[in-house]
Amino acid sequence: MGNELRGKVAVVTGSSRGVGKGVALSLGEAGATVYVVGRTDANHQATVPLAGTVELTAEEVTQMGGMGIAARADLRDDAQIEALFKRVEDEQGRLDILVNAAWAGYEGLHTMSDFPFNQYFWERRLSYWDDNLFAVRAAFLSSVFAARIMSKQGSGLIANISAYAVTYDEGHRNAAYFNAKISTERLIADIAVELRPFNVTAVALWPGLVRTEGIMLHEKYMDLSNSESAQFTGRAVVALAAAPNALTKSGQSLWVSDLAQEYNFTDIDGRVLVPTWKPK
Repeated sequence: MGNELRGKVAVVTGSSRGVGKGVALSLGEAGATVYVVGRTDANHQATVPLAGTVELTAEEVTQMGGMGIAARADLRDDAQIEALFKRVEDEQGRLDILVNAAWAGYEGLHTMSDFPFNQYFWERRLSYWDDNLFAVRAAFLSSVFAARIMSKQGSGLIANISAYAVTYDEGHRNAAYFNAKISTERLIADIAVELRPFNVTAVALWPGLVRTEGIMLHEKYMDLSNSESAQFTGRAVVALAAAPNALTKSGQSLWVSDLAQEYNFTDIDGRVLVPTWKPK
């Protein structure tokens, strides 16, 4: 990793922590200017018992070699989303990368309010659907404003962080979660068609088990031997943003581990692990 993205401008939603933070750090490692977007900043307390603010992530992005810019925004507010992208265009005059990583579906898991987590859908709180599907709407609106910039400049990458939707069965019952993930990927497939003539790539990314701050709250109950850092997904974004053939993948949902093998990058520990649930 070096200066592959020097001069490029990125927006990463949900990047005060979690996979979004890892993506922001990897983009910084590649020299990009990164707008770190989230609700938690020095003046707004997190809604979950997890560390992280947009300012702290922005500082780490800069330490990694890029330029981190803290941009507090609540993506449930349409006006704040629009203002975010206007700010980026006004300050930078361009936008090369949008990564939609904002996610609220696990907030009840982190606060312990959604236990047991394998409840039937009719046993869950009614707002659980909204927490999961929020990310789809936020990704759509962010993509709308990003596309207005990218289509004019004739280039760009939009990546939605998703997850492989395993076969729905008694061991994996979570209707809201699976609808959110499948919708995220369908959104990418559809907008990719409209963006292709403007040379803008749109993909969904499937990480494996990621050692986010939320996962690490429950590490004693989990086997993390096949887990990834959040920066591994970020390195996949970097590879796609720098790849001359990225447009050929537009509309697809891509395994991070497959991209690592294709573009010859590793996780921060030097490994490339294949998720145990990835189909053979």
